[in-house]
Formats: sequence, C-alpha cells, structure tokens
Amino acid sequence: MTRFLNKKSCFIGKNVKFGKNVTIYENNHIDGQCYIGDGCVLLPGNFISDSQIGKNCTIVSSVIEKSTVFDNVSIGPFARVRPQTKIFNNCKIGNFVEIKNSSIGKNTKISHLAYVGDSEIGDDCNIGCGVIFANYNGKCKNKCKVGRHVFIGSNCNIIAPVNIEDDSFICAGTTVTQDVKKDDFVIGRARQENKPNKAGKYW
Repeated sequence: MTRFLNKKSCFIGKNVKFGKNVTIYENNHIDGQCYIGDGCVLLPGNFISDSQIGKNCTIVSSVIEKSTVFDNVSIGPFARVRPQTKIFNNCKIGNFVEIKNSSIGKNTKISHLAYVGDSEIGDDCNIGCGVIFANYNGKCKNKCKVGRHVFIGSNCNIIAPVNIEDDSFICAGTTVTQDVKKDDFVIGRARQENKPNKAGKYW
C-alpha cells in the first residue's frame, strides 16, 4: 500500500511502481521508469525520474535522475543525483551534495556541500564538507577512484585522474594531484604565517 499525505499535490507518471508501505508527502514529482521500494519515505519536494530506489530510503527536497539507489539510503535536503549514479546500501547523501556518473560504496557519508563527478568511491568512506572532485580539465572528463575506509577532510580538492587507496587519510584543506597509497597520511597546505599588528592597514 502507498500512502499519500496529499495526492493532489503530487505528479506520478504512468510507469511508476511502488513497493509496500511507501509514504509520500506533498509536492513530489515522480516520472519515467521508476520503482520506489518497500518502506521508503519521500518527504516534500522531490523530483525523481527514471530511477530505481531500494528499500527503506528517505529522500527530501532532492533531484534524482536516471540513477540507482540501494537500501537504507538517506538523501537530502537539496541534493542532486545526476544520471548514471549508483548509491549503495546505508549511505548518507546530505544537503547541497551533487553526484554525477559515480558509484558510492556501502556505508559512505557525503554529508554536505560536496561535488562528486566521474568517480568511484569505496565502502565506509567519509567525504567532508566542501570536497570537490575536479573531473574536468577544460578539454575532457577524467575519473577518480577512492578505496575503502578513506577519510577526506573538509575543503579538499581531488584533481582527476587520481587513485586513492584503502585506509588513507587526507587532511582538511588539501589539494590532491598525485596517487595516494594504502594507509598514507596526506596533507598539502601552505604554511600559515601570522604578522603581528599588521591587520590595521587593510581596514
């Protein structure tokens, strides 16, 4: 049974299918060849087209196009999942995250303000706030691969093509331009320089 809180406010295409015990809030637009799995909750404001959503997912105020989302995934608010993306079980895709043509492994968290393009990310990773996978060099798209259990701190730039191996740790503010080996600790920042009593001339 599919439960609509306000069916008149929703658009449901003729090729959309639902599993059991799906709850759909107001202002959802679902079209194309879509399947929404058992126990899903679609909170207000989603646009979902030509996508497969697994069991027990929660999605709010987000766009999902031509992609596959597996079980127990949380998406949104204000996330955009672009075509040819796969998001595996137990992932969290948070607010203002954009993913395009990428694979996100099980139990991985991309919680806020990140862009992941043309990348393969393994299981049990944490992608911090403001991380950018820079996949376009002005002429062509390149791919990144991230292994299992990788921590990428806030405000990192991952410049494709690079391969980041399992169990590595990339510190916040780092720009990665070279491959990272298993268990590497990576930091790439300019050294902070404080000049006492010099701020006044800038006011």
